[in-house]
Amino acid sequence: MVEEEKNQTPETTGEPVAEPVAETPQDLVEAGEAVEAGLDTGPAKGPALDQDEGQVQSDAERNRRKERVGIIVSDKADKTVTVSVEALVRHPMYKKRVRRSKKFIVHDESNEAHVGDTVRIIETRPLSKRKRWRLANVISRAE
Repeated sequence: MVEEEKNQTPETTGEPVAEPVAETPQDLVEAGEAVEAGLDTGPAKGPALDQDEGQVQSDAERNRRKERVGIIVSDKADKTVTVSVEALVRHPMYKKRVRRSKKFIVHDESNEAHVGDTVRIIETRPLSKRKRWRLANVISRAE
């Protein structure tokens, strides 16, 4: 009689049968409960999707990089130049316009720029410890 009890299933005993529990997201999708469980099976929403508007940003707008114009102060290293960029900023207390300069280490793939040249540089991925800019073009040559 013990073996008869082991062989009995819930269907044969008349007990209610519990539905199997979905363990993976795919099981939820198949059962139609993905939305209820908080799993979105719709198209992927990447960083290019504007959350407020629901519109995709243009690639040109998203890939806009910083540009600077400056003068080369050093070209001693191979494929690297140092560019000094000057900017006029207003002093916060005295309101006088003050000239500020900053040096950028710039990648020059073809070694085309020399000291004194005015160049346009654009931001790029990190190329070394301090090099995050590359030479876009030479605006004017030094005399």
